[in-house]
Amino acid sequence: MASLQILPREGTVHDFLALGALVTRLDPGIIPFKEADHYTLHVSGGEYNVASNLSSCFGLNAALASAMVDYPIGQRVEAAVRRAGVTPYYKRFAHDGVRGPNMAIVWSDRGQGLRAPVVFYNRANEAAQRLMPGSFDWDSIFGQGRVRWFHSGGIFSALSPSTSELVIEAMGAAKKAGAVVSFDLNYRAKLWALAAEEQGMDPNQATEMSATILRKIVSHVDVLVGNEEDLQKGLGLKGQDVESSGELDPAAFFAMIEGVARDFPNIKAVATTLREVHSTNRHSWSAVLWMDGKSYRAPACELDVCDRVGGGDGFAAGLFYGLMAGKEPEEALKLGWAHGALLTSTPGDVSMVTVEQVEALAKGGSARIQR
Repeated sequence: MASLQILPREGTVHDFLALGALVTRLDPGIIPFKEADHYTLHVSGGEYNVASNLSSCFGLNAALASAMVDYPIGQRVEAAVRRAGVTPYYKRFAHDGVRGPNMAIVWSDRGQGLRAPVVFYNRANEAAQRLMPGSFDWDSIFGQGRVRWFHSGGIFSALSPSTSELVIEAMGAAKKAGAVVSFDLNYRAKLWALAAEEQGMDPNQATEMSATILRKIVSHVDVLVGNEEDLQKGLGLKGQDVESSGELDPAAFFAMIEGVARDFPNIKAVATTLREVHSTNRHSWSAVLWMDGKSYRAPACELDVCDRVGGGDGFAAGLFYGLMAGKEPEEALKLGWAHGALLTSTPGDVSMVTVEQVEALAKGGSARIQR
């Protein structure tokens, strides 16, 4: 099995390019939706979050390919992308003034104590669903060695048949240009059930359909992010019953890697967070990495959670940064673990911390006051 080969920064334009949907997340804080009068708007997206984190926290040149609607909500989203320092490549759509197409809305409160967070969607007539092969000039974007790392994910792939085809098209261009290709399985049962229904299938066939699509995508991937449930439901691999246990066993996760390596010899690394939820605001947190045939585990810690949304994307960003910076696998894993943990300490989906804070925690720092 070949090791991960990452292009040097010299001569490149973007360290990182993500392909995915931009969404607005409406967050009422700890107030339940039916009682809420005010919401904070966060600009988010599973793939965008990683790009934003790599730019704002880690100082890398990050870019995003996505859909953009030319109306006030789109302008609000564009402003957030600019503030994050992320270079956009937009396929633009005009809004008809009534129905769309729209920038999707994710409604997500934070819960509190024993009351769990609640997440639901309004992705009706979403512009990102209309993206398809040919929406972007990949030859111009990637060039020869212009991009070091390309990333997409399962949420975007589930939006429509054309988005999964676009992911595969982009991965082919990335490979041709010498970029590392990563993918976060991010299995979302609601999205895949709807995708199956829209294809005229029984929603109960969603898992089978998603596995067929995601396995085709993952055959092009170098670095895979996904927990046991993602591997089982997203790729159809066998493992323990994750829904009957609150804690994922690292040994069981590593045991599943044998199936990943057998079915996908192109995969060079697989990583995930490990999270045991004691209450909405108290989690046990760790992470694991399998790379080049070796297994690594990050420390375990207890998190006092402000907002759990985006923690996994924070982990991925820190891990990718470490690998692009030439760190040893164990150190890269700790950077991902530390950044994901710190991201849960602030509201919203993207990073509000500094690389110095991440590095300090990764090296064993504490929450003592900094003067």
